[in-house]
Amino acid sequence: MADDNEELPVDEDLPEDEDLPADEEIPGPAEDSLEHLENGSPAERSGHVAVSDGQCMFVWGGYKNAQVRGFYDFYLPRDEIWIYNMETGRWTKHRTAGDVPPSMSGSCAVCMDRVLYLFGGHHARGNTNKFYMLNSRSSDKVLQWVRVECQGTPPSSKDKLGVWVYRNKLIFFGGYGYYPEGEQIGRFEFDETSFWNSGVPRGWNDHVHVLDTDTFTWSQPVTKGKSPSPRAAHACATVGNRGYVFGGRYRESRMNDLYSLNLDKWEWHEIITQGICPVGRSWHSLTPVSSDHLFLFGGFTTDKQPLNFLPALDHMELGWHLDMMCIGLWPSAGNKLHLLSRALASAGDAWIYCISKNEWIQFEHNYSEKPRLWHTACASDEGEVIVFGGCANNLLAHHKAAHSNEILVFSLQPKSLVRLCLEAIMCFKEILANSWHCLPKHLLHSLNQRFGSNNTCGS
Repeated sequence: MADDNEELPVDEDLPEDEDLPADEEIPGPAEDSLEHLENGSPAERSGHVAVSDGQCMFVWGGYKNAQVRGFYDFYLPRDEIWIYNMETGRWTKHRTAGDVPPSMSGSCAVCMDRVLYLFGGHHARGNTNKFYMLNSRSSDKVLQWVRVECQGTPPSSKDKLGVWVYRNKLIFFGGYGYYPEGEQIGRFEFDETSFWNSGVPRGWNDHVHVLDTDTFTWSQPVTKGKSPSPRAAHACATVGNRGYVFGGRYRESRMNDLYSLNLDKWEWHEIITQGICPVGRSWHSLTPVSSDHLFLFGGFTTDKQPLNFLPALDHMELGWHLDMMCIGLWPSAGNKLHLLSRALASAGDAWIYCISKNEWIQFEHNYSEKPRLWHTACASDEGEVIVFGGCANNLLAHHKAAHSNEILVFSLQPKSLVRLCLEAIMCFKEILANSWHCLPKHLLHSLNQRFGSNNTCGS
């Protein structure tokens, strides 16, 4: 479960003074079969999946704290999916049936034409490489899962992998799991600690697998150029015909390298950025927010700390420290400068990568006291990134994980005129209520959705 490959939920039978290896194959959390009483919102969780069609966000899986039956963690119910309306900010829970996947964490999911595709993950008995789909456009009260029997050689069973969507194809990269059966293109590196901590050894890989969603056939392209090292718990994003990957964990390192893969030519490029850049991390998110920008948020450092803003120096104080170093009045100025530079790089857990300028820019926000790792992030049609769930502390520690069910909204571009007008109407609803009937029907519907009303009469 946890672990970038990393961090699995802890079994309470482990000795308290025993270190928890990064990819430990201890028994997975139990499956929570009880009905939740979340009062209209999903339970707190980490390791879940969330995908978006631009208007709604679909959340499935993951796990939470629950000290029951000898486990510290419970997988969330596998037969429910939560849908968050990005316009109204309201949650609805939907039951699912059919070939329901097992309760899992670390799965990989995408949404294409309102069809949710789910691959891989870690469940109570280990990793899987099964592929599922769920049509969210269905008018049925209970949505139906379908397990798809794909042609070709599938990826090995794994979790914490990344995916790019290009045309009608899903391109999966990396992950942590079992040694592949049959011939695979790419590298697989065993995690040496898994030999004595699990029934089946596991490791990291740099494999690229393509699934054609028209024929449901697996294939492996032969890539060119310098490829990233094997890794897990990295983050992927697609812009045009390029798939970007940032960071992730490989052995004891959590990296801050950035690569792109040309999805037409299958050619890798290592991107050496200009200026300051984010610190190494895993369990972060990378979200495309325009044709020229990627949004990076959160994660977990090599020092096993959740990323967050550090107490910042104001500009005058920062200038003083730099001046003292430049004129040699600070002892060990070189070391101080290195430490200060590192602090500045890790102080901002939110970053914008500008593709055309090839530079990282720290993004200021209002959530400096809300670190997140193993969360999800989805972009809305309004230029917002919606972060849901995740953990706010060290998942590998033996204390209780601080899982969250909070929504964090990052506005990365100006709001549309329609959005501003709707918010103004809501702000002055008492004054303007008598004129609502003059609005076009679709705008009235949007307003009533926000207020939870069923009055949809309008012009």
